[in-house]
Amino acid sequence: MGRSAWWLAPGMVSLALFAWLLTLVPSEAAGRPFAAYGGIYIAASILWLWLAENRVPDRWDIGGAAVCLAGTAIILFAPRS
Repeated sequence: MGRSAWWLAPGMVSLALFAWLLTLVPSEAAGRPFAAYGGIYIAASILWLWLAENRVPDRWDIGGAAVCLAGTAIILFAPRS
């Protein structure tokens, strides 16, 4: 795309940070944050589309990301017994 390789740095740092934070979660519950990460990843990908690739997300991109973030919120904040 004619961009500097430094564009990879924020993604690599974010992925490393996520992997490290996942190690702090008790192993019996690590799947839940990992599942919630999917919604955050999708929303971040739409943001990347807009900021890095200069393509404005359409209403379906934004709506889909909103649905994923709603799922993330349900996974993370639902009451547990």
